[in-house]
Amino acid sequence: MNRARTSSRPRTSRRSIARRAEFPKECCGFILGEGDRAELVPCINRQDQLHALDPEAHPRTAENGYNIGGKQLLQLVRSFESEQPARIIYHSHPRVGAYFSEEDTRAALGAGYPCDYLVVDVQDQRIVEAKLFRQDGERYVEIARFDGAAI
Repeated sequence: MNRARTSSRPRTSRRSIARRAEFPKECCGFILGEGDRAELVPCINRQDQLHALDPEAHPRTAENGYNIGGKQLLQLVRSFESEQPARIIYHSHPRVGAYFSEEDTRAALGAGYPCDYLVVDVQDQRIVEAKLFRQDGERYVEIARFDGAAI
């Protein structure tokens, strides 16, 4: 696996993400910058709101989907033109494992953000592992893995 660029996230960032896991709902957010200057930005998962407004257009709930919106989305987008751009967008997968789903791929390709994605496996309020994914053409490939003990 290629471990370049963002695979060496500070352990404190992974722990902070784990503390924000909202089992059984997906948590989400992003990490600005790298190394000691990295800043975790936890976000509100708007998926339940969208589902309540229009369940046909948004069939997923926060238990199997996430949506970053409003000011937090604006902060994410603006970060790519800053000195400390978002390097990782993260979300959790309650009960289903740390994999990059077809929905994750579709959303990431559609957004086109120049960053990696961290997916955290949460089982019964316990972090099992996290996997970091990077775009490779029209798919995302695993570039790093962190077991629960490392989180």
